[in-house]
Amino acid sequence: MTCCERDGTASHSAAGAIIEVLAVFTRLGLTSFGGPIAHLGYFREEFVVRRRWLDDRTYADLVALCQFLPGPASSQIGIAIGVMRAGLPGGLAAWLGFTLPSALLMIAAAYGVASLGADTAALHGLKVVAAAVVAQAAWGMARALCPDRKRATIAILAAVALLVWSNALAQIVIIVAGGMIGWRVLRSGAPAAAPARLASFDRRLAVGCWIAFFGLLIALPLARTAFPFHALALFDSFYRAGALVFGGGHVVLPLLHAGVTPPGWVSDAQFVAGYGMAQAVPGPLFTFAAYLGAVQTPTPNGWVGGMLGLLAIFLPAWFLVIGALPFWNWLRSREEAQAALRGINAAVVGILLATLYTPVMTSAIMTPLDVALALGCFGMLVVWKWPPWLVVVVAAGVGWRVGG
Repeated sequence: MTCCERDGTASHSAAGAIIEVLAVFTRLGLTSFGGPIAHLGYFREEFVVRRRWLDDRTYADLVALCQFLPGPASSQIGIAIGVMRAGLPGGLAAWLGFTLPSALLMIAAAYGVASLGADTAALHGLKVVAAAVVAQAAWGMARALCPDRKRATIAILAAVALLVWSNALAQIVIIVAGGMIGWRVLRSGAPAAAPARLASFDRRLAVGCWIAFFGLLIALPLARTAFPFHALALFDSFYRAGALVFGGGHVVLPLLHAGVTPPGWVSDAQFVAGYGMAQAVPGPLFTFAAYLGAVQTPTPNGWVGGMLGLLAIFLPAWFLVIGALPFWNWLRSREEAQAALRGINAAVVGILLATLYTPVMTSAIMTPLDVALALGCFGMLVVWKWPPWLVVVVAAGVGWRVGG
């Protein structure tokens, strides 16, 4: 075999792996209902059990890494699996396949809200179901992340602090404070389990990603002040939300709300209605950013604003995954890092509890009938284990029938 034939075979093999990753993740992007926790189950079934791209131990360490990092955990796991399978192009293929279906649906939803208005009867039902979904998320996260008195206390203090001091800076301060408290008081004393080796990268690329991550986190607010362009302000707000949210999924809600509603880009009614619709589509909840970018009043809005918001909120996830993989073996073995994460997670539960009150309940629960519908939706989700998309359809139908 000639060198050219060998190169051609390798190139064909690499291209085939990328296409394979794109095909698998596109199917998951079209069928993965249920939010981040459900996504982890879908991924394990697909990549550990069915395709055997990784073993259980490697998958568990990958999940631990992505839950340790801020950002959308299920999307970061998908990116990492794609990278491990087919290099950086494989990571891009995984992200595109898993993200674009729900992003396009959310942009279409934004056009619908813009033409119909956010106060129609059916959309009011969506706002009510959003209250039930956030309550379910807060309940589940509190049980998992605040199992003892110390962490429950951190969560309560975080909720009180955010309700009293409600702005985006407060959320950052609360997260940092939770990490510092956890670092001091939540050490278990047991050594962390030795992790499996994950994908190996050139550490110079990883360091470059960390520099870019923190560089943009500092530079974007400064550039936004110096150059008052709305596109830059939008990119800064969504980049910060993607960079600073721990817990992913529903936890991004308060950061996005603080970024788009106080300046008047998106009304509370539009925000909560869109969040309700986000429960009815498959794929990552972070595609809610595409809806917000599209439905906002200032330009760029529509599909351009939607894609800009989508890229901004997911860009930190890329920097963090590529930057963290080479260093995960060392970091996972540090008990102080695990203790800080426990404190951060408890603070995140408190932030979500405060968000359940405002803007979710204050925008959605107006009458006794709204309370009844919200309780019914909560029961469907928590007691009867209905899939979120079905609960959304029921709530929209009830809102339409009652309002009509």
